[in-house]
Amino acid sequence: MNLYDAHNHFHFDALAPHRAQVDADLRSIGLRAAVVNGTCEDEWPVVASLAREFSWLVPSYGIHPWDCGNRTPAWREKLRAPLTAEPQAHVGEIGLDRWIVDGARPDDPRLAGLRIAPLAEQREVFAAQLALAAELNRAASIHCTQAFGPLLEVLRTTPRPARGFLLHHYSGPVEMVKTFVGLGAYFSYNLAAEQPQCNAERASFLAAPPDRLMVETDAPAYAPTEPGTFSLGLAPDGSVINHPANLTLAYASLARLRGVTIASLAAQTEENFHRLFGPA
Repeated sequence: MNLYDAHNHFHFDALAPHRAQVDADLRSIGLRAAVVNGTCEDEWPVVASLAREFSWLVPSYGIHPWDCGNRTPAWREKLRAPLTAEPQAHVGEIGLDRWIVDGARPDDPRLAGLRIAPLAEQREVFAAQLALAAELNRAASIHCTQAFGPLLEVLRTTPRPARGFLLHHYSGPVEMVKTFVGLGAYFSYNLAAEQPQCNAERASFLAAPPDRLMVETDAPAYAPTEPGTFSLGLAPDGSVINHPANLTLAYASLARLRGVTIASLAAQTEENFHRLFGPA
């Protein structure tokens, strides 16, 4: 089977010491392509360099809502440059995050050094990036947490890429799936949906049309708990590193949820991946 990871962060520091092993393991499971998302200006050159080294890597560049408050005045020009130079590159990870504004603890170590941008500022930056993706007709990989109403407003009032956009790790209401589909959305599933509290998320992935489904790892986040998986141990902060080759478990999980074979799911998601992330 040919497997595709619609969203990960292979460039993150937690995976840096393991890249050669990860590359070998990914080839062993039949990975054909993985979209690697830079989330801030400092990360974009790292992703670009890795794309030259690993043939399966599809680069994507964007300002994540968590990084929105730390962008430089020249961020727009800096984002356009690699997208213009790399026809295979896409836009992401971009989006909206209300949790970081209203729900995050001030002492959360993940937020150290970040200026938290209010939602209005996030919307402005998101809309600008979505419009750039539309102008260049590159796929947009979108993060959204607790802000699906504002997300829908931006999608309805801003140019969108003709090829569509990805709602990565979709966690919005199942009632909104059809609306997002009508606007061009694809939905990527990862192992976080197996958590007991994620009933609504699983319902959304049952409701999504087969031709809009993809699979992701979001590695190094969301390490699986079941035995027999690829393992990379612990990151310096003590978190378990998710090996990108655990993509096979995400495929198996989504196939079980939808009551289909892994082979049929893989064939469908291959078509979907090429439709969204194929040649610009």
